[in-house]
Amino acid sequence: MKKLEIDWTRCDGHGLCATLLGDDVVLDEWGFPVLSGRPVTAGEMTNARRAVLACPALALRLGDV
Repeated sequence: MKKLEIDWTRCDGHGLCATLLGDDVVLDEWGFPVLSGRPVTAGEMTNARRAVLACPALALRLGDV
């Protein structure tokens, strides 16, 4: 199983991850992502991979649970 992780040294708060994965990522009051922390299901894996690849700061990744 995989889960979403953020590299905080890279994240600039663009918010694209929240746009692409609204069920798993919300933005805090400063525009930075807050992850749900739950594992990514098999049905969500394609969208999660797309979001990881689309992150402009390369801060989003899929890690092992």
